[in-house]
Amino acid sequence: MSQEESITTYLKYKTYEDLLKVILYSSQSVFGAIPLLYHINYNNQEILFIQTGGVGSNTVHYIIVKEKPSKKFIELKRLTGEFSFVDKIGNDGMSLYVPILDLEKSTLKFP
Repeated sequence: MSQEESITTYLKYKTYEDLLKVILYSSQSVFGAIPLLYHINYNNQEILFIQTGGVGSNTVHYIIVKEKPSKKFIELKRLTGEFSFVDKIGNDGMSLYVPILDLEKSTLKFP
């Protein structure tokens, strides 16, 4: 495998809760990085996904949803994992506010 090549693994989740656990876990790591949450319409399916990984490997965590999210952020409670869709960043210090970024195109090829 050359330096330009990378391996992409796709993990499909059944529920928002399971997908958002990846964000919670990542935010508690040593690096404290919070993955971005992307939305794209791919082959007439509404897909929400996050990317994790490092050099040479890439993991795409995704869920297929019935409709495009109507709000711009997900408020994710750090302690309970409960979440809600919100229009803006709030002031709850115990919550993560994850933006939902709307993509027009992507080079990813979802299975």
